[in-house]
Parts: sequence; structure tokens; C-alpha cells
Amino acid sequence: MTFVFLLIKFKITYGLALLAEAGVQMGSEDVLTVEEERILGRIVKAKYHTDFYILDKYPLAVRPFNTMPDPNNPKYSNSYNMFIRCEEVLSGAQHIHDSQLLLERVNHHNINVDQIKFYIDAFRYGCPPHAGGSIGLERVLMLYLGLDNVRKTSVFPRDQDRVTP
Repeated sequence: MTFVFLLIKFKITYGLALLAEAGVQMGSEDVLTVEEERILGRIVKAKYHTDFYILDKYPLAVRPFNTMPDPNNPKYSNSYNMFIRCEEVLSGAQHIHDSQLLLERVNHHNINVDQIKFYIDAFRYGCPPHAGGSIGLERVLMLYLGLDNVRKTSVFPRDQDRVTP
């Protein structure tokens, strides 16, 4: 099994359009299910001949409260997911660094301001623009090698039935 790497990046709206062309109907603010991600991955593989792609500009409504809105269209966010062989391996976003905007998003999500006041206050002193992402390294290795289970890529695999080697 060979791994084909060609960087393809497109907006989530294009991904939804590709799914719609394949007969998968969903709303513009729906979260992709695992099965829909797999279908999209197969479509991308067939159309662009790559095992790796990035979905960008997810709807703000489906991302955490501290995700930065897209300045060109506040309905969407500055966030992305990376996929290898039809599975998500990384999720990331630009985070809100402005305390006033952060407070607006907290209120929009009906989060108790008193419980996270310390977090909001930290941004009142000034914070540079920043972003982050979280990658599942064992999952990347599993997909890159074409293995059937993530436990095969872990030195000490754990699950609900196994705590010690």
C-alpha cells in the first residue's frame, strides 16, 4: 500500500458540495459524522489522487467558544481539520485573543462568566494572536502504515479493558 501525499486544502463548504454531489445531504452547519468523513475522503482520493487533505473554515456554530470567527464571514471560523486516508488526524484553530470578543462568545454560548473570569481577565492584559492544533500521532502512524488498529502503533496501548502491559 502506497501513501500518496499531495496537499489539498479547501473550505468545508466545498467539502459539503462534494458530499452533496455524491448524494449525501446535510445542512451547512452540520458536523461531519465519521462515515461522512470517510465518504469525503474517498471522493477526494478519487478526484485529487491524494490521501491527505485539509478542510478549512468550519461553521463557527460547531466550534468551541474561543475559536476566532472568520473576519470575512463571521458565520465561519478560522479553524481546520486535517485528514489522512479518510480519517481526521488533527484539529486546529486560531483562538480569540481579544477579551471583548471572547466575552461576547462566552455570552453567546451561555457560559457562566464567573466560572471562567480568570481566563477572560488574562486576555485583558493583552495577548498576541495565537492558534493551536492537536494531532493524534499514533493515529497518523496507523493510517500512514495502513494498519487496521491504532493499538498496533502504541508502545503501551490502553483501553477500557487494559491498564497494564
